Amino acid sequence: MSNSKGILYIVATPIGNLQDMTPRAVQVLSEVQLIAAEDTRHSAKLLQHFGIKTPCLALHEHNEREASAALVQRLLAGDAIALISDAGTPLISDPGYHLVQAARAAGLRVVPIPGACALTSALSASGLPSDRFVFEGFLPARAAARRARLEELQHEPRTLIFYESPHRILECLDDLAQVFGAERPAVIARELSKLFETIHDGSLSALCAWLRSDVNQQKGEFVILVRGSMLSEQGEEDSEAERVLRILMAELPVKQAAALAAQITGRKKNALYELALQQKN
Repeated sequence: MSNSKGILYIVATPIGNLQDMTPRAVQVLSEVQLIAAEDTRHSAKLLQHFGIKTPCLALHEHNEREASAALVQRLLAGDAIALISDAGTPLISDPGYHLVQAARAAGLRVVPIPGACALTSALSASGLPSDRFVFEGFLPARAAARRARLEELQHEPRTLIFYESPHRILECLDDLAQVFGAERPAVIARELSKLFETIHDGSLSALCAWLRSDVNQQKGEFVILVRGSMLSEQGEEDSEAERVLRILMAELPVKQAAALAAQITGRKKNALYELALQQKN
């Protein structure tokens, strides 16, 4: 790579299936002078599989700020460096932001080498609207902070995408159902591209029940996708629709209240029904 000196490459690696490694990624990793890896022990297996012998240096959330300065100096001196994470595309809920920011601030070229990414893979197969979406990464670990963040997102009209770990998946889904409403459509994508890949859709309450019924489905890496709020247009009209809905719900069943509120306000019945379920919960 005669033109690679002084370039920082952001290299996507497989999220499970090693056949998803691109030939370009293998070439870049083989020809750079250094690989900055989130976990050098983890990445050693991948590099060995593809016969890549390039030296590695650890770059993770605990040392990134300090290590970035030295890496930028190496880039300025002419070295080509590749950044990889444990799996998927670097910087997507993984380290690398500070290094890329520092490299660009120093006037260095930063080149993405595209490849696997769990969030786009899950979205493409979810069946949820994909033209506009919001990626939230990992929600806060503490229950109170997690619910507070979900309440901020309750009326977000775009498809919502979260990552979650196996030891918090059940409580996360419970909070989603409680805040967004039990009937909000959602999808769980688990172990993407791996042997036990699972993509399962249903209401949030149904997904909670499904996951609790099978302990094997509670293992692995998760992407949670939630349909955005059907009550998507904000402003005075929505406030009035919500006010009318609350009044009617005090006297009528949910479905009846939503239907009558739709007639009164001109808003969509399905959106008002979803909002009514959220308010009831």
